[in-house]
Order: sequence, then structure tokens, then C-alpha cells
Amino acid sequence: MLDKLLVGICTLSLVTSLTFGAQGVKFYIGNGDKEEAFMDMVNNKISTIGFVMTDSHGRINDAYKAKWGNEYKTVKGVKTKNDEYDSSFKETLDNIGFFSIANNKIVEPLLEKEPTLGVFTPFNFLIYKTKGEDKTYVGHVMPEVMLDIAGVKDQNVRSKFIGSFTKLDAMTQKNIGSNIKISDYKALPDKPMMRFEIPFDRAGGVEEFTSDFQAKFEKKFEENKYIIAGFKNIKDEMEAEGMKFDRFDAYWVYSLCHFRFSEGIFNQGRPDAGVFAPCSMYMYIDKNTNKLMVGMPRLSTWDAVMDLKDKKMVDSLYALDKEITKIMIELGAKEI
Repeated sequence: MLDKLLVGICTLSLVTSLTFGAQGVKFYIGNGDKEEAFMDMVNNKISTIGFVMTDSHGRINDAYKAKWGNEYKTVKGVKTKNDEYDSSFKETLDNIGFFSIANNKIVEPLLEKEPTLGVFTPFNFLIYKTKGEDKTYVGHVMPEVMLDIAGVKDQNVRSKFIGSFTKLDAMTQKNIGSNIKISDYKALPDKPMMRFEIPFDRAGGVEEFTSDFQAKFEKKFEENKYIIAGFKNIKDEMEAEGMKFDRFDAYWVYSLCHFRFSEGIFNQGRPDAGVFAPCSMYMYIDKNTNKLMVGMPRLSTWDAVMDLKDKKMVDSLYALDKEITKIMIELGAKEI
């Protein structure tokens, strides 16, 4: 990966790629601790430019330390031995937070044309600060990469989705800092997405099926030590905002996280890879059909875009790809 640090840039229009690779991720860099400015932005400002925050997971580094970095824990005022204490745990982050956001009004008509775009609806707006550097990084995957992973070809959809990031980037630059870091990558995997279909009997009712499947899905993934880090009922949200969203009988997105896996990457040298976390998995039912369509980016895309050098990290990505596929098949899905 070739990283370019562009210093003192005053306008986004001055950011250009100087390599033959495609731009993968973008970070705005602020001097010192910018957590307060970031939290003000996501809680109070991004709504003014059309974005909504679906889920927020701030200061996950504190949770890493509590789970593996403390020899003892206090439960209801009683100090006890922490059975999950890991003596090899090393705290490397002052802050890392995952904030799932989306621009509903722009994305709604795009999803009706290209429903696979749900893998980045919402997408992660990441903040991190390492202990070794007095700088704060705030960024996201480039929208072109999101579209390429989702397999979106429609040029009108691509243009509108990419354009929706202009105000967000300008606001981030103003509130976090003008220094910009863009990382390039060579190519995505041949199959950047995992896709499934799950047949069901409409005679039993769509709502009954979705409610039952969601319960089974959540239970199954939690049994396999995943965290349901978010849930966005896109159809309900769109209709509540006065948008018809007529193509679908149902459309929702889960955000998934595997806590130990995430610590093994984000707290062990590659917090920037957190732009891809948590993983969004869309699920939708087209009108009058009897199949639930499911899709999620393969974690191997992290390696392709972020160029992870550590073999243990890379192996963990591919292991989760296999495990998630296995779990979905156990839930009655057919890989397509």
C-alpha cells in the first residue's frame, strides 16, 4: 500500500492521487485529541447535512482493556478475578470508536435500483488515536470502493452516492483537521461479496417469517461469539420519513462484530482497518417473492484494500469468511 500524507490542504479539491492505484480509504488528521470535536460533530452536526447515526460504539479500546487487560473486575461492588485476563494484552490505543451513519434521503432511491448497496448502508465513520502519536484520525472507506465491493454498475447511482460524501468530508475537514491521508490499493478480490438466498413460505406471512428468522439469526451468531453491533430497519425508517420504498416487502441491515477478532487487528497495530468494521449484512425480500436475499462484504476485502502484512491478522480474516458462510448455511441459506 502506498500512503500519501497531504499536509495543510485547505480544500478537498486539492486532494489528488499521485499513484497508479485506486484510492481506498481517507482519513482527516487533527493535532492532539479531537474526541470532543468528533462527538459534537456526530451528535449535533451531521444531521444538518442529511446524515443519521444508526449506532454508536465509542471508546471500544476501554472495552478491550476491561475484558483482557485487567486482572480483576468489579461486579456489583465485589472485586473478583477476571477469568478472561490476558497477560500478553498491550494497550495501544487512546481511543477507537465506530459510528454507523447513512444519508437516508439520498440512499433510499439508490437502494431500490441497487439493493446490494445495503452493505454500506450504514457505513462506518471511524475515529482513532494511538498512544504513540498525538494525532486523531477520522475517516471512512472511499465511496467508490464501497460501490465496487457492492458490485454497483449503474453510473447514475454511483454519481449520486459519491456526491453524498462531499458535505461530510468538508465538515470533517473543518472540525477535525486539514491534513489528509489517503491509502491506495491495487485490486479487490475476484468475489468481494458473500451472497445468500433463503427460501420461505409466504403463506405463513412475511412478518412472521422475518421475526422468526431474525431471532434465529441473532441467537446463532451470538452463540458463535459475535456481537450484534447494530440493526437498521431500512424499510421502516424510509417509510417513516415519507419515502415509499415500494420495491421491497422487507429490508434491514445487521452490523456484526467479533470482539476478539477486532482486538487482534485494531489494538495490535492496524486501527485504520476499523473503517470496515462492523460488517454490514443486508437482508431484503422483493415484493411478492419467496426468497430472503442476503449479502455482506467478504473480510478478505480488508486485506485487499488495507494491505495487512501480519499473517495472523490475514488468516483471521479468511477464517471468519469461512465461519460466517458456515453459520448462514446452518440457518438454511444457499450461497449464490
